[in-house]
Amino acid sequence: MAASEQVEVELKFDVDPGHTAPDLRALPGVVSATEPETFELDATYFDTENLDLAGNRITLRRRTGGTDAGWHLKRPSDTPGARRELTVGFDEAPADGDVPEPLLTPVLAHIRTRSLRPVAVISTTRTVTRLLGVDDEPLAELAEDLVTAQSLLPGGHSHQWAEWEFELLSGGNGKLLKAAEKTLRAAGARPASSASKLARAIGSTPTVHEPRLSKRPTALELVVTDIALHRNSLIAYDPLVREDAEDAVHQMRVACRRLRSVLSGFPTVLDAERTEHINSELKLLARILGEARDSEVQLELDKSLLAGENASPELRAALAGAETRTHDRAIRQAHKAMASDRYFALLDAVDNLIASPPPGPDADLAATDVVDKAIARSRRHIRKAQARLATLTEGSDEWSEQLHTIRKRAKRLRYSIDAAAPLNKRRYREIGEIAKKIQSALGDFNDIRINRAHLRSIVDAGELGAEDMFIVGRLDARLEADAQRAVAEYRKAAKKL
Repeated sequence: MAASEQVEVELKFDVDPGHTAPDLRALPGVVSATEPETFELDATYFDTENLDLAGNRITLRRRTGGTDAGWHLKRPSDTPGARRELTVGFDEAPADGDVPEPLLTPVLAHIRTRSLRPVAVISTTRTVTRLLGVDDEPLAELAEDLVTAQSLLPGGHSHQWAEWEFELLSGGNGKLLKAAEKTLRAAGARPASSASKLARAIGSTPTVHEPRLSKRPTALELVVTDIALHRNSLIAYDPLVREDAEDAVHQMRVACRRLRSVLSGFPTVLDAERTEHINSELKLLARILGEARDSEVQLELDKSLLAGENASPELRAALAGAETRTHDRAIRQAHKAMASDRYFALLDAVDNLIASPPPGPDADLAATDVVDKAIARSRRHIRKAQARLATLTEGSDEWSEQLHTIRKRAKRLRYSIDAAAPLNKRRYREIGEIAKKIQSALGDFNDIRINRAHLRSIVDAGELGAEDMFIVGRLDARLEADAQRAVAEYRKAAKKL
């Protein structure tokens, strides 16, 4: 089923019914305008009983009439004043059918296991005038709307109002938008009282709980604010993982790990017993995503290794073929996990944690005091691991594993410091930079270690020709030199910790 997406940039105004719109042909870049054309639009809006979509400024509707009849999903955009609109026409998804899957997938992380139902019906008499530029290029259009809306929520009411919408088209720009706003307001238009027709139809809606730090935040305020930040990141990357977007698995996995790092890095701020289940579920999700991410990394490394090498198809297949199959299998497992009630229950649990955090013994302490304690604890753990490293034979498997342990502890330190970023303390940033360098250097070392083991397994299979064996030897020598450089970078950073 095909879906098309566009970014919608528009201005919305309230006006008195019957108020005459001004002539906009004098706006910059406008050469002419079409004759006004009137349409009758009828839309049904869908949401959950809890209004999970409306609370996240998302609208899902089925609309007949006009030039874009079909199913529409509107979501916030990174562009200020813009929204993303995803459309599936009735030729792809009938009006009397279920909500089409391409519109459900992007919002599953919001609706989860809850059912969608009609929450409002809105009828609009729309008169559209299109503004044209040179060679009849469409610049913008003004829609004069007379709206009748009926809320289908318990106790809902009927509303009638008039509004104007000025939307940029493919040839429009910010200068035109700014000029249009000035002209329309001078003609009597008022700032819209609601962000959308649906918001006006159903009235106030619950919104996603977004904690804010006070001037002197407590430890609980800092921790809950950070959890909300990473919850938002996890939900934002959910639909991108479902559509296999580049780097989405990595970013969603990072969000899981950062959530876990807050829970484990500040164990006395929240009630540990009441957050233990969330921590373990996040760990499982991160592991599932990690299998897909690790195979992605390995595929990238395999490609970079063979860049510029005259390797045979057999060697290329030996390096990348099995990894491709592993990656495809891991992605399928990730998608399966993200379609489960267990995953949606985890998202609900995180939301409940943010809305009603169970305080631990240090919840009311100053945020800086608890961060200082967490940093000191992480640094002790790193130094203990480094002392253990010094007792091991350099280059041994146990020594390499210990470097990996140090890397994980440096990452935990870095995440704890990242959580304290709103406090804007220079001493935290300096330690965080050191932890980042340690993590990066030892991450490179671990990737190299995995690659060298992969090369050894290919050699041990005994299926390569002499020329390919020579290439493998050269690759291994290059990796060995890279590993030595990574260890040197780690040691240089570790001296400053």
